[in-house]
Formats: sequence, structure tokens, C-alpha cells
Amino acid sequence: MWNYEHQATTSAPPERLYSLWSHVETWHEWNDDLQRAYLHGPFAVNSTIDMVSAQGTLTLRLADVQEHEGFVDEVELDGLLFRTSHHLARLPGGPTQVTYRMEITGEHADQRGPEIGPQITGDFPDTVTALICHAER
Repeated sequence: MWNYEHQATTSAPPERLYSLWSHVETWHEWNDDLQRAYLHGPFAVNSTIDMVSAQGTLTLRLADVQEHEGFVDEVELDGLLFRTSHHLARLPGGPTQVTYRMEITGEHADQRGPEIGPQITGDFPDTVTALICHAER
């Protein structure tokens, strides 16, 4: 298994951040890597999301959705399972902690994860910062 986690805090409430996540078609407004994103079905478990970037289209499945708390998406590629958790937690005193966490499991994940993982998660800090800026407007 390989994993990576990035956290940041914001004054925006969890409800505002979750609203940005659940409106998939607007993800490109705060995620520079995306040209477009399309949600097939409701923002609920087993619905899929097509993320369109310069590298092509990647289809994710929503594996878990907890309103105002977060969601988990996953995709299986070349014998590896990529699970990305997006979590919100209200901290004492009012701020919200935003956590993005990726786990790569599957055959040879211990070897391939360190090669592939940083390429995928390298934009997590920028994406979280952009999400927070958008939420705080």
C-alpha cells in the first residue's frame, strides 16, 4: 500500500465546502487540472464522475458519500486501486479542516505506488488551496 495525505484549515463551514464538492460540473472553476467534470447520477454512492483533463478522461466511482462530511472516489487501473478520501471536520473554535488522502492498493502497490502516487497527488496542496479560496469568497 502507498498513501499520501494533505490537510489545510479554512474559515469556510463544512456545508459550503461540501456544496462545492457535490456540484461536480463546477470543479474546473477551482481545480486547474480539470477542463470539465461530469456527474452521472446523483452525488451518491455508485454514481460515476468523468474528469476531463489535458491527459484524457478518467472515470471515478463514488465509493462513499457523507453529506457535509466528505466523500471517497475510486478508480481501478492496471491492477491498482486508487482511493481518494475528501474529508471535512469542524475544529474547536469554528475552523474547518480539509483533508485529501490517497491510498493505492493492489498488486505491487508497494513498488508502483511511490512511482505513480506523487504524480497524482502532487497537485493536492494547490487544489485544496484553490478549493478553500473559492469557498471563502
